[in-house]
Amino acid sequence: MEPTETAQSKMVADLAEAAGVGKYDFLTEVVFGNTMLGWISALAIFVIVLSALALLKRVVLKRLGKLSKKTKSKIDDTIITFLQNVGSIFYVSASLFAAVQHLSLPNIVHLIIKGAFFFSIVYEVIRLAENLLGLVVAIKLGKMDEDETSLSSALSLILRVILWTVGILMILSNLGFNVTSLLASLGIGGLAVSLALQPLFADIFSSFSIILDKPFEEGDYIVCGEYKGTVKRIGLKTTRLEALQGEELVISNAELTAARVQNFKKLQKRRIVFAIGVTYDTPPATLRGIPKIIEDVISGKEHAEFSRAHFWEFADSSLNLEIVYFIHSSEYVDYMDTQQEINLEILEAFEKEGIEMAFPTRTVHVVGDKAIA
Repeated sequence: MEPTETAQSKMVADLAEAAGVGKYDFLTEVVFGNTMLGWISALAIFVIVLSALALLKRVVLKRLGKLSKKTKSKIDDTIITFLQNVGSIFYVSASLFAAVQHLSLPNIVHLIIKGAFFFSIVYEVIRLAENLLGLVVAIKLGKMDEDETSLSSALSLILRVILWTVGILMILSNLGFNVTSLLASLGIGGLAVSLALQPLFADIFSSFSIILDKPFEEGDYIVCGEYKGTVKRIGLKTTRLEALQGEELVISNAELTAARVQNFKKLQKRRIVFAIGVTYDTPPATLRGIPKIIEDVISGKEHAEFSRAHFWEFADSSLNLEIVYFIHSSEYVDYMDTQQEINLEILEAFEKEGIEMAFPTRTVHVVGDKAIA
């Protein structure tokens, strides 16, 4: 409750009389509803608070800034830099708000000063949140390209709208306004908008998930269901792939995050399994030596690591061997080049050893007048 003019005048007079300073009777004079002593006290509070905040900014924050540079974390650097760059409007509004608390002023004046103070707080908090968001995005994305910058801007816009909505409601509530009906209308309106824009929001938030979590990046070769190709661009709503045939595939981000994605760029080594068959007239001794021949062929390749080779099947027209090796490269071309060289050298080795590769055949035995296959 604000002190009344009579009580304030009496209090000042009693203090002046007790101190023996009756000659300062002008301090008890009332100007615009407050004594001169009250106005002087308000001015002193304003100067003291403003000076204290300025001292905090120039001395304390400066020392904290030097300490923060010695740490590995960038969050404390961002917070200290933000506090050092807080605008003068905040300092003035905070000092003015503290100065007028004991003054008897019209309600509208108190309301304006209080509103300015809370508005400056909300503004600075939003700036801090945006700075922290920029730091998180920079850490996650590193050097951002144009598309990633647009994602960051969109996320910043959404965050700004949310913070300003909450901040304005807090300001109105602290100023004495009833925000219950406003919250109800915002809830109904927000529900209608969210239902209408649900597919768009799903794609946008999916794009944030892709950029921040990085299940794949631009340049990666991915397979998603029946779609496959190299990622060319990750946008706000869609991701564009370049298929092997050269055409562009456009897939919604929500579909990509909901499906199972195979990322071949993350492949460190590729397991290759293939089979060859030799004819049934191949001697057992020769057959035993074939795995060694294949091992020597594969072991001599740059990207290949031999695993095993076994005679494993009596097929209809061939004796089949299964070969397994690894390619230490994520590039499909490296795999195909290596497999081609392996196939050619196996043919050369088999020709040198007199080993015949099998092909589909059928033997017909003639008994009397009947042919038996």
